[in-house]
Amino acid sequence: MQKEYWAEGASVARGSRSALDADEIVAAALKRSGRRDFSDHGFLPPLRRLVAACNTEADLSALGRFALERFDIHRGLKNILTLDAMEEVHPAVRSRPIERPIFITGMPRSGTTFLHRLLLKDPGAAAPLVWQLVDPYLPRRGPVGARLRRMWVGAQLQLVRIVAPDLNELHPVSAAAPEECSDITAQVFQSLRFECTYRVPTYRRWLDGHGHREAYRFHRRFLQHLDAQAPGRRWILKSPDHVFALADIKAVYPDARFVFVHRDPVRVLGSVAKLTEVLRRPFAHSLDLAEIGRTVASCWIDGANRMIRAADGDDSILHLRYGEIMSAPIDAARAVLCHAGLTLGEEAESRMRDWLRRAPKNGGAPRRYDLATFGLDAPTLRAQFAHYTERFGVELEWKGGNATWV
Repeated sequence: MQKEYWAEGASVARGSRSALDADEIVAAALKRSGRRDFSDHGFLPPLRRLVAACNTEADLSALGRFALERFDIHRGLKNILTLDAMEEVHPAVRSRPIERPIFITGMPRSGTTFLHRLLLKDPGAAAPLVWQLVDPYLPRRGPVGARLRRMWVGAQLQLVRIVAPDLNELHPVSAAAPEECSDITAQVFQSLRFECTYRVPTYRRWLDGHGHREAYRFHRRFLQHLDAQAPGRRWILKSPDHVFALADIKAVYPDARFVFVHRDPVRVLGSVAKLTEVLRRPFAHSLDLAEIGRTVASCWIDGANRMIRAADGDDSILHLRYGEIMSAPIDAARAVLCHAGLTLGEEAESRMRDWLRRAPKNGGAPRRYDLATFGLDAPTLRAQFAHYTERFGVELEWKGGNATWV
């Protein structure tokens, strides 16, 4: 790779013997792949920002350093190089249309995962699966290779469950399950997912100012590769983080349709803070729970205000409430498909009803979270989110005290 691409930021984090160096990691990825260069160097500035923030702010443990380098960075670089190599052989993949994708977003812990998985019972629907995010192309060994790949990803997930035993209760995941889009944009190091896993405030401020346009261009590119392997499906995508990138998504996907799911923020923020704690704890020497609470609350006050601004006069957005989804899920699914100009077919509805009979709608027993553990106060949050809850007619689930259940 040309020297000028490595000159900028080449001294990042060299003040510490254990600090990671983004440029050295990238050079090692090229050497392992046997390729001379990347087709696009746009990932380099965000990668350098992320690594610098992790080196100086995240207080990484040995496991955190290993996870950042080996799982987050190496995986992203490997997948970028895989797409580059495939496009040299099949250049037409970059011209594949991704038409009228549906983006499900909104307040976190609001039933978006439930709705997403329900909609994916339709055999004509598609979403990125966990194993595809680890490696978008299967090995060329037919069904045996596919099974081995999923088993390998499942083993990695089991390791995650060992180091973060509470994670599966908060966010169940398996190799064959659909996953959030933030794990696609993370592969070019422009994703809010990193803030959940590591304390990186300067990276988050940079991302807020920089925007997400390049990340969603890569998102589209990634979907094009998945679509080329199993064409003819409609993409239904999901992440609360889409709220923070609406203009950039529309620039990349001008015909996109959006579903905003609304729920009482006071009810869910304790759960969001707890999830952040669980994700960060194995990877840091220490945590400040009150800081996590402040960060989560500030983030979703901003998110709520973004949803309010986006809703005015935008017919690409369908608004659903948590209670509506949980009490009448088939009607909610039908409304989403109608919003996208689609209909709910008999086979799809039958599969959805079968899944509903087997899957608990609320994910099991409610879990209790104490807002005060994270320095949060329910009445204060109620006042801060009053405009949001009034604007969207959100049912107020919190009844008093600082304990919440999700």
